[in-house]
Amino acid sequence: MTEKIIILDFGSQYTQLIGRRLRELNVYCEIHPFHKRPPLDAGVKGVILSGSPFSVRDANAPQVDLSDIKGRIPLLAVCYGAQYLAQQFGGEVLPSEIREYGRAMLHIDDHTSVLMHNVADGSQVWMSHGDTIVRLPEGYRVIASTADVKYAAFAVPGEPTFALQFHPEVYHSAEGATILKNFVQRVCGCACNWTPDAFVESTVAALKAKLGHDRVVLGLSGGVDSSVAAVLLHKAIGKNLYCIFVDNGLLRKNEFEQVMESYRDMGLNVVGVRAGQAFLSQLAGVSDPEQKRKTIGRVFVEIFDREARAIEHVKWLAQGTIYPDVIESVSVNGPSATIKSHHNVGGLPERMHLEVVEPLRMLFKDEVRRVGKAIRVKPELLGRHPFPGPGLGIRVLGALTEEKVHILQEADAVFIDSLKREGLYDRVWQAAAILLPVRSVGVMGDERTYEYTVALRAVTSTDGMTADWAHLPYDFLSSVSNDIINKVKGVNRVVYDISSKPPATIEWE
Repeated sequence: MTEKIIILDFGSQYTQLIGRRLRELNVYCEIHPFHKRPPLDAGVKGVILSGSPFSVRDANAPQVDLSDIKGRIPLLAVCYGAQYLAQQFGGEVLPSEIREYGRAMLHIDDHTSVLMHNVADGSQVWMSHGDTIVRLPEGYRVIASTADVKYAAFAVPGEPTFALQFHPEVYHSAEGATILKNFVQRVCGCACNWTPDAFVESTVAALKAKLGHDRVVLGLSGGVDSSVAAVLLHKAIGKNLYCIFVDNGLLRKNEFEQVMESYRDMGLNVVGVRAGQAFLSQLAGVSDPEQKRKTIGRVFVEIFDREARAIEHVKWLAQGTIYPDVIESVSVNGPSATIKSHHNVGGLPERMHLEVVEPLRMLFKDEVRRVGKAIRVKPELLGRHPFPGPGLGIRVLGALTEEKVHILQEADAVFIDSLKREGLYDRVWQAAAILLPVRSVGVMGDERTYEYTVALRAVTSTDGMTADWAHLPYDFLSSVSNDIINKVKGVNRVVYDISSKPPATIEWE
């Protein structure tokens, strides 16, 4: 049984970072909403309580039953979790007299504490809370403090229970990784052996046992997730995997041909389907971003279903779902407002009456790439920037036309090819060109023009959950702007997007 750490999510913006830091320590972990706690089987080595936007003093503050956890298995409570632990067991939490946000210096009060092993006195940590613990429960012991926070870290003598009022998972906490490592290794006794190779071995074995000789159909996109999922499944079931690549007419320039060529020598059984006109006809006059996504998803389901039904005796539908998709689909506070629909959950399982298999559903994006490297997926596939399922359909803002898609394909090709030529492609997480639904006046030669504006977007990120705009060289941006305006008919203005996520998103729609 795989050893694991369970992270109970109270809604903190940093919860996924806790999971990422543990994965970086080669520890398998799972994030679950606090009110949907999984059974504590023999593989659970410890539990972490996350932070939260709530105050423990709120009437509707998240509550969790710790009776079968505290004192029985290792427990680490972070920020809200620490305050919840203190209040629930006899301590006192009050609003902070000084707002405790940002950097602070940690003073180690108990150098014998296993949690503070090898953590330097004066190490920087990151605070983010409006409440503070003013009194610990009886018998609890302070192990670290800051100038403004008396109980920055505490422990419960006689049991493996610890709490931190700061966030060890963020990069601003200089030795946060050391603290988390102390918890998982020294307190929980984790072997820290969850590696890409170990994942491949266990996943292929599990897929063989689960699927047997059944036939599986998978929708390939040419992206990292579906490609890695396909190779893992191929290792497990070989020729019983059938792949379908649908050209929705909203791919990048020449992408259909390039993707089909890249799969040709990978041993995968791939059928390519050109269906651009079917998508564009259904999208005529649709300008609402969410409606575009749903329309593209619906037409994809119809075409994929038709092609899959031509394959006899299929029992399973494989999807390249990854962990952020899973986490974002389960809101801590119930169904949340839709930011955008996930393309890979577009109703296929219900329509096709197939069972679903998702070999990557517990991996973050960078982990998918490491697994892909371990199973020798082509570097050019692993290095591809993420590309949205609806494709250029959500990068042509407003209503779609075939002409607009063509203009964007040409502008996008100039941008992406230039990034690759100048050695900048691998330095950004994702790059895109966006066709704006506005025309502006320009001059070409002696003639007045009235043409479209293209916005360029390039961001740096680790997993796409947060992102900063890429500081591309001015000379490069100038060159790309000139090339697009000179080579792409219909564009006379180019702008560069310098917003970060949050508050913006990576895509414009």
